[in-house]
Amino acid sequence: MKAIVLNNPGGVENLQLQEVEKPRPFKNEVLVKVHAVSVNPVDTKTREGKSLYDKLKEDSPVILGWDISGVVEAVGDDVTYFKEGDEVFGMVNFPGHGKAYAEYVAAPETHLAHKPANIPHHEAATATLAALTAWQVLVHEAGIKAGQRVLIHAAAGGVGHFAVQIAKYFRATVIGTASAENHDFIRNMGADEQVDYHKFNVEDVVMDADIVLDSLGEENTRRSLATLKEGGKIISILGGAKETVQADAKKRNIEAKNYLVHSSGEDQEQIAELMRQGHLRPHVSHVYELKDMAEAHKQVETRKTNGKVVVNVV
Repeated sequence: MKAIVLNNPGGVENLQLQEVEKPRPFKNEVLVKVHAVSVNPVDTKTREGKSLYDKLKEDSPVILGWDISGVVEAVGDDVTYFKEGDEVFGMVNFPGHGKAYAEYVAAPETHLAHKPANIPHHEAATATLAALTAWQVLVHEAGIKAGQRVLIHAAAGGVGHFAVQIAKYFRATVIGTASAENHDFIRNMGADEQVDYHKFNVEDVVMDADIVLDSLGEENTRRSLATLKEGGKIISILGGAKETVQADAKKRNIEAKNYLVHSSGEDQEQIAELMRQGHLRPHVSHVYELKDMAEAHKQVETRKTNGKVVVNVV
C-alpha cells in the first residue's frame, strides 16, 4: 500500500510517498481502508523531531497522523462492534503510533465510531483529534454546565471552532478570541462575544468566566487567570499550566491544569451524534491529496487556518 513515510525528522521534504506493507489487524482491531485523514499541529511538530517523535521512531517505519475516516475492510476475531463495510472515523492510537497517513490503517475498535451518514469522509476525518480535545476538555475536565461563561482562545482554529459549538450545545455563553477578520466566522460557529486579540488584551475585556480553554501556552494561560471568577477552571492543551501558573491560580481559588487528548471511541460516538443532529459542523478550509502532504503541513504551520486541513486518500 501507499503511505507517507518519515525516514528522518526535519522539513516537509522528509515526507516521502512510499510503498509499505499493508497492516494486518490484531484480534481487537479493525482494518480500515482510509478515505481521508486530518492534519494537526502535533503532526508538524512530530515531523520536526519534537513532540511525539522520540516515541514513534522506535517503531519503523514512522508514519505520522492519527485522524482517519474510511470503511472497515476486515475485523479481528474479538471485534463485535464493527463489521466489514461499516463507515468509521476516529483518532487512533493517540498518543502512540497512529500510522494514519496511509491507504490502510489497523486500529483498536475502541478508538473508532460509526461515521454519521450525513457527514462525508473528508469532513468526518477532521472531527477527531481536534473535536475530541474540545469535548474531553469541556465535558470531562471542566464539567461544563448551562449558563456558564466559557472563554475559548484561538476560536477560529481546529480545536477552537469545535469548542465554540460544543459549548453552545451545552447552552453556555461563549467568548472567543480571534483576529477581526475571523469574527464573522466564530460568530457563525456560535460565539456570543468576539475579542480581537490584536487590539485588546483579553484580561482587560473578559471577566467572570467559569471556564477557559487555552491553546496558546504559558504566557496566555497566566494572563487568562484574570478573566476567571473565583472557583473557575482554566485548562491548557499546550502545557501552559506550569507550576508557577498553578500556584498563582491556587491563590485565587482557580483550578489550572494541562490536558492531553486520548483516543476514545465512546467520546467519538458522542461527537458523531452531535453531527448527526446538526449541532456540530466541521469546517474544512483546505483539501489536499496524499501526494501533496507536504503542502498540507505547510498550511498547518502558517497557524492561520480557519477550521481544519484535510488530505484525501481515496
